[in-house]
Amino acid sequence: MDSLLRKNKGITLIELLVALVITGILVGAIYRTFISQQKTYTVQEEVVDMQQSVRANISRMMREIRMTGFGNVSMVLPVTTGGKTFNNVVNLDTPVVGALTIVSATGSATLTDIPAANQVTVNSLTDAHGNTLFDLGDRKYVSIGGLESYIITNVAGTTLTLNGNLTFAHTINTTQVFAIRAISYQVSGGTLLRDENNGQSLADRSLADNIEALQFAYFKDDGITQTANPPDIRNIQVTLRARTNDSDPAYKNDGGYRKRTIASNVRLRNMGL
Repeated sequence: MDSLLRKNKGITLIELLVALVITGILVGAIYRTFISQQKTYTVQEEVVDMQQSVRANISRMMREIRMTGFGNVSMVLPVTTGGKTFNNVVNLDTPVVGALTIVSATGSATLTDIPAANQVTVNSLTDAHGNTLFDLGDRKYVSIGGLESYIITNVAGTTLTLNGNLTFAHTINTTQVFAIRAISYQVSGGTLLRDENNGQSLADRSLADNIEALQFAYFKDDGITQTANPPDIRNIQVTLRARTNDSDPAYKNDGGYRKRTIASNVRLRNMGL
């Protein structure tokens, strides 16, 4: 009987304490591993978000810069919009040092009629998002079919009166009537801005946050010789440096911020035509 009781007496207090200590150590180790993995995941997620944002925005810039001068916009230079005057298709250090402003035909409407030699009728004065394409203020520059450009002198309904007579034959319901814009790119207060210089709100101008630097390098046709003369520019290199939104205490460089720099080269396909 005594032998049976000894076999069923259970665990001792010491054994229980040892088991609790071991369990605590295991739980602590698992928790530390979880925290470490969670932190790594958070850091990597921020890095990925930063890289995607930089790539998306530099790609948009490349597409627009590549089309610099499209629409034969030199016919209406200098362009005055938003209280600023832009004398060239490519405007270096404009509106501030380090910035770039290009002049190009962009969003469009469809030509529906040509009432007179100096008039065109379009299907809409706004784009698909409801943004105004043409008016008599900062949106008064227009390109017909991407071939010839004019200044709008009057708007009656959807008919635009131009400051000159059309010189090319344009097909009704096929030809596109493009809005000409002076688009500026710059970094201000850590935000990458794209400004059409026509009264856009800050929200509409903001492309990306946590941008530390934006640099432009300008080259001649050979892609090697740098130039600061706008008519000679045929290639532009854009370099954008961004950082993560939050710092990583475990990362000892750059104040704990992970950073990425992306450079891209673009040829201006409409320059020199």
